[in-house]
Amino acid sequence: MHTPFRLFARLLDVLCHVSLVISGAAMVFLTVTFGWLVFGRYVLNSTPTWVEQVALLLVALIGFLGASTGVHERSHLGVSFFRDIAPRPLRRAMELLSYLIMAGFGAVMMLNSYALVLFKWSTEIPLIHLPEGLRAVPLTACGALVLLYSIGHLIRFFTGEEVEERLLETPPLPPSLSL
Repeated sequence: MHTPFRLFARLLDVLCHVSLVISGAAMVFLTVTFGWLVFGRYVLNSTPTWVEQVALLLVALIGFLGASTGVHERSHLGVSFFRDIAPRPLRRAMELLSYLIMAGFGAVMMLNSYALVLFKWSTEIPLIHLPEGLRAVPLTACGALVLLYSIGHLIRFFTGEEVEERLLETPPLPPSLSL
């Protein structure tokens, strides 16, 4: 792979790692805030009202950043049965099509959620006094990352680096389909 593509692939790896670190830190913070909720409710007899709104923001952040890393690491949910039993040229076409669809989905998600951020930014989230548009920022980031990761997969696909051993050999039929 050429040097600019290697640098881009390395940048994507770093973005993925940063996303996982942010998601992990948000998960820890979410756990601590719910611990505070339980302590406040049952020990202090004074329920912190802000926890629910903060939790909703954190769950969106964790979920959407986690989803984008699944695209980069190719661990996202997918049905590969038909692709795996297809002849090699058809498998390659299916793989290309899935990367193109994911890139298109990421672009649409990024643009539309950014419009939502702008639309909702002037209103306030109750109890925590932050802009309501903040709820859609993780969606925008996820869309942008899905687009970037899909572009990275497409570059590897067209430079030939994407060809894996599983794509070179025709898999055996499952016992239920063999004659």
